[in-house]
Amino acid sequence: MTIAPERPAPARPAVTRPAAELLTLADRGLTEAARATRPTERYATAHLAALRSAAAVLACRAAPGEKRGRPTSAWVLLAAVAPELGEWAAFFAQGARTRAAAEAGRDVVTSRQADDLLRDAQAFRQVAEQTVLAGLAGEGTPGATAYARFEGPPDRSVTSDRTATSIGDPA
Repeated sequence: MTIAPERPAPARPAVTRPAAELLTLADRGLTEAARATRPTERYATAHLAALRSAAAVLACRAAPGEKRGRPTSAWVLLAAVAPELGEWAAFFAQGARTRAAAEAGRDVVTSRQADDLLRDAQAFRQVAEQTVLAGLAGEGTPGATAYARFEGPPDRSVTSDRTATSIGDPA
């Protein structure tokens, strides 16, 4: 009697290649933003890193569209395909014009604003990765745990009691 070799149990799905590449690009952007000395450069680079994090989620969640019309913002698409990330999408969408102005060389943000956005982009990067992994693993509502952990984007419309700190200083 011959014994058939055991088949290995199916492994947990890996992050799709495009999503993994986008998350790596987001990491590089966050590192670059943290090293930037000019607030406008730090802000623009951190915002772009957040955009790449969003693109990683879209790479796993969005179905290729048949409809070819006006270009749609990645933040609008993110809110549509990952509603649990809607607050993050709205938060970063609000900063798109500021990022464009910063990229154009206009002095539109303070050091504090750039530092805050960098921290927000770092938190969102983690949320995006957890959302991608949860979706691939078929877990409940992808991103729900990550979203709760980071409590969504901060509400910058309310004056904060915290003092300005530079990147790397304890908050």
